[in-house]
Amino acid sequence: MAQKPSAASAAPPATGTAAERASRIKLMIFDVDGVFTDGSLFFTADGDAMKSFNSLDGYGVKLLEKIGVQTAIITGRQSGIVAARARELSITHLYQGVEDKTVALAELLLKTGIAASECGYMGDDWPDLAVMRLAGFAAAPANAHPEVIRRVHWVAEARGGHGAVREVCDAIVRAQHRYDELLAAAMGA
Repeated sequence: MAQKPSAASAAPPATGTAAERASRIKLMIFDVDGVFTDGSLFFTADGDAMKSFNSLDGYGVKLLEKIGVQTAIITGRQSGIVAARARELSITHLYQGVEDKTVALAELLLKTGIAASECGYMGDDWPDLAVMRLAGFAAAPANAHPEVIRRVHWVAEARGGHGAVREVCDAIVRAQHRYDELLAAAMGA
């Protein structure tokens, strides 16, 4: 993995309203537990983990793809379920089992050539805070930890696993002035 970005190498943070920041997004990054899921972890008697995903969230990711916004996942857990969901949604940038999410972000920025100010990140807990500080647009589900909510640019009305990802995707699509076009196409107009 790439080295952690230093203060000198990090691009200056984006400025502006949440909508202005979202209008510049070229790469949207998501945590999984508490963002794509409600944070619950279910284990079978054999120790296999199960997760529940929201189909509205999945379609939101597809909408970002339609407008040319790349998507990524950076998560602290390692899960075959997450890898399968990422494949299903065509999320090509998948980082699992990550302790320091800023290191994964630095690698992702090098790989894509996208500036941190053109990245969005949606997370819900303290392990997400450092990477959120580097992203140009930081978002959280409604049920994120209060310290996260205090520090982001945008908060969904929905909880993690219950449409928060879709809300942020819609907000980005709107900020990039593509929402009406995509809606018209979905209605066959």
